[in-house]
Amino acid sequence: MCGIVAFVGKRKAQPILLDALSRLEYRGYDSAGVAFQDQGQITIVKRAGRIATLAKTLGGNISPSTTGISHTRWATHGEANDTNAHPHVDQSGKLAVVHNGVVENYTEIKATLLKQGHTFKTQTDTEVLAHLIGVKYETSTEKSAERLTNAVRKAIHEVRGTYGIAVIHADLPGIIVGARSGSPLVLGLGTDENFLSSDAAALTGYTQRVIFLKDHDIVTLRAADFTIESTGENGAVHSENGIQIHELDHKPEDADKGSYSHSMLKEIFEQPTTVENALRGRIDPDGSSAKLGGLNMDASELRQVERIVFMACGTALHAAMVGERMIETLAHIPVEVEHASEFRYSNVPITSNTLFFVISQSGETIDTLCALREAKRRGYHCLGICNHVGSSIARESDGGVYMHAGPEVGVAATKSFISQVTICSLLGLLLGRLKVVSAARGGELIKAFEKLPSQIETILAQTNSVKAIAEQIKSSQSMLFFGRQANYPIALEGALKLKEISYIHAEGYPSAELKHGVIALVDENTPSIFLMPKDGIFDKNMNNLQQVKARKGPTVAITTDDAGQSCSDADHVVFVPKTDDYLQPILNVIPLQLLAYHIAVALGRDVDKPRNLAKSVTVE
Repeated sequence: MCGIVAFVGKRKAQPILLDALSRLEYRGYDSAGVAFQDQGQITIVKRAGRIATLAKTLGGNISPSTTGISHTRWATHGEANDTNAHPHVDQSGKLAVVHNGVVENYTEIKATLLKQGHTFKTQTDTEVLAHLIGVKYETSTEKSAERLTNAVRKAIHEVRGTYGIAVIHADLPGIIVGARSGSPLVLGLGTDENFLSSDAAALTGYTQRVIFLKDHDIVTLRAADFTIESTGENGAVHSENGIQIHELDHKPEDADKGSYSHSMLKEIFEQPTTVENALRGRIDPDGSSAKLGGLNMDASELRQVERIVFMACGTALHAAMVGERMIETLAHIPVEVEHASEFRYSNVPITSNTLFFVISQSGETIDTLCALREAKRRGYHCLGICNHVGSSIARESDGGVYMHAGPEVGVAATKSFISQVTICSLLGLLLGRLKVVSAARGGELIKAFEKLPSQIETILAQTNSVKAIAEQIKSSQSMLFFGRQANYPIALEGALKLKEISYIHAEGYPSAELKHGVIALVDENTPSIFLMPKDGIFDKNMNNLQQVKARKGPTVAITTDDAGQSCSDADHVVFVPKTDDYLQPILNVIPLQLLAYHIAVALGRDVDKPRNLAKSVTVE
């Protein structure tokens, strides 16, 4: 959460910072601000609200400064207002900091600084960090950039929590110092200019060459060069070895919404390509299986896996729950799904030959990253499923699978979910073929995989029909989503999408749980959405729908195109193509994404930037 962009070079910093920062607004949009080195002083402009508000405040007055830092905020400590917006300054007013993360012991540090005569203007933990760095700077006898770098190093050694920071000082023109621990920070390399950002996506169009900083790295930037050093937990310093420069394959237009009204809608319509990318090079027709070389495990090692544990949060957790059903059904391997946020604080009994998977679109989700580290600390083999090469989870996992979904700007995840579920289905096929699945069955699934992109296009062509349903139920105060087996987590995901972007209360349940208390919520103002493909439990789902109808509850059925008139009792029906039961959940979620989107638009919501949310959760 929160977005950081910093620039040092020969060009004017202000236009670059505002443009790059606007690409990070999905990480937080409570307030925004910039700080420039300007003729021996720090100039700061910051405003509550969106980056557009900040840009309007700056107007045509472009600072001549060629060095600056900027920030878009998702509020943690202190309400969202002009005062609490970043950047923050130290006691002298000559040092400015932007910060992503949480300083957990800021109250203790603040108490000490108050006794020393410091005064604070905000409610934030970041202002305390700025003052602490300022104290270390003022008490140092070193010269030049080393003085600021060492001040940052000494300050963060006293900090508990997470941080990605960029720091400038009025007395050190053309120098920026950055540091990270638990919160992402990327160094962008240009020609006679360098960048820092909390997300590489902000740098597309400016540079394709980036370095993903590691935890405890400190970087010192100038226009012409940079240095990176790492600090151990005991404060020991060593030069960073083996620096790897990555070439980004993103283009600026990848993150633009193009001709679509919203980025979320564009990303929903990109899902045929998303599935193609997730499958590309991973189908083995000769072996009637899948190929996932990035797991870094050979067939004999995979056959020894006796249990799988998925760890994830939010939408990724729902993808893991679908994966659980898939793998257990096809490979007959027990699978558990853990909330990543709970795992490291629990004492879950883990048997030998257990394989861990962590799922995160960004690869930086703090709860999932901490769960990964805890599992590794306990000695288990851990693999990752993520979208960003060079992310913390990608680097720290023992192997894994990249999603190749491309940038996802909409805060509510859509195409990343489809990609995650597709990868889980490939994993199920791979493990199944190694254990119990016949070549004939594997061949059937490969044919079904190959049809998925065109089947998704068929569903997307019905967007206007879904929009018509949305118009009729948009005024509801609450909605219920029902599904069975692997469609239960799809119901959870549909409810989550609706909550996230429309602010309508929604809950997902296994269909059979309707009779166990949930039916008390059914009335004529509460629509129930049923995921009920024409499968072996279709009649059971229809029975549940009839129970809702008997109590005058509005109903929407998401069913397969071979159901015909079987769903005629539903008030509204959306047909999806029939595929193998194993893969059906991948198709069933798309009408729910469209339904949530069209309801939110009809209600006038800010679909791409829903209230209180941010794209990448990098604070606990």
